[in-house]
Amino acid sequence: MRGSTIKGHLDMLVLAVLAAGPLHGYAVIEELRARSGDSFDLPEGTIYPVLHRLEREGLLASVWSEAVGRPRRTYTVTRAGRKALAEQRRAWQAFSDAVGRVLGGAPWPATI
Repeated sequence: MRGSTIKGHLDMLVLAVLAAGPLHGYAVIEELRARSGDSFDLPEGTIYPVLHRLEREGLLASVWSEAVGRPRRTYTVTRAGRKALAEQRRAWQAFSDAVGRVLGGAPWPATI
C-alpha cells in the first residue's frame, strides 16, 4: 500500500508504533511493515518527514546516539503524543464503525 493511500492516518499509525517503545526511524518503517502484514511498505521519504513534524508539534521527542559508528536518532512518544493518539483512535473507531454500518447495511450491488 502506498503512502498516499494512508496519508490521512499516518500520524496515528506512527504514534501507535512508537507507543510500544522508543525506535529509530528505520525501525518505525520495519514495525509498520511487520504489524500490517507487509501492507504498509513505506519509503523513508514518507516516514521521516512525519517523524520530524510530529516532533516539531511536541508529540514525539528524540535523542541522538551512536550505533555501529553511525549516528542514530531514536524517537519516543510524549505525553501530548499519547493524548493525541488516544483522540485519533477514538475518531478512527467512530469512522470505522460508521463505514461498517454503511457497507453492512445492504448487499452490494443492491437489487430491487
